[in-house]
Amino acid sequence: MLLKKIIKSLRVSRVWHRYLGTALALFLFISAITGILLALKKDVDLLQPPTQKGSSKVLTDWKSIADIADIATTAFHTAHPNQLENTIDRIDARPSKGMVKVLFKKGYWEVQVDAVNGEILSIAKRHSDWIEALHDGSIIADWFKLISMNMIGWGLLLMIISGLWLWYGPKRYRKLKKQR
Repeated sequence: MLLKKIIKSLRVSRVWHRYLGTALALFLFISAITGILLALKKDVDLLQPPTQKGSSKVLTDWKSIADIADIATTAFHTAHPNQLENTIDRIDARPSKGMVKVLFKKGYWEVQVDAVNGEILSIAKRHSDWIEALHDGSIIADWFKLISMNMIGWGLLLMIISGLWLWYGPKRYRKLKKQR
C-alpha cells in the first residue's frame, strides 16, 4: 500500500512540477536576464552612467541641496526642452565623490552636479532603473510587483520541494521494494 502511495505521489509531483515550471519559466527568464544586467550596471556605462568626481569632498564647501536641485533642473530642461514637466524624483549625495546625482521622475534621466561649484558633470539616461523595474515587475504596477514576486518565490519553493521528492521518491520506492 505504501509503495502505491509513493508511486501516486511521484506522478502527481511530476505533473505539478512540469506545469509550475512552465508557468514560472517566463518570469524566471526575465528575472535572470535582468539580474545579470543589474549585476553589471556599475561596469557597463550604457546601463548606468559612470559616477563622476566633484572638486571637493569637504561637506562644508558644498552648495545647498536646493541650489544643486535648481542647477540640475535648469541644466536638464536646457538639454531637453521638450521635458519641462519632468520633475525631480530623488537626490543622491555622494560625499566620497564630491558630487550629487539628481534623478528625474520620467524617462530615467540623471544629472550629476559638482557639489561645490555647481558644474554639470553629466546628463545621461539610467537604463539600469527601467531594467530594475522590469526585474521586479514594478514596470507594470506596484500590485503586479507584489503578485509576481510572491508567485515567483512560492513557485520556486514548490519547485524545490517537488524536485527533491522527484529525486528522493524513487530512491525510497526502490529501498522499500527491496525490503519486501
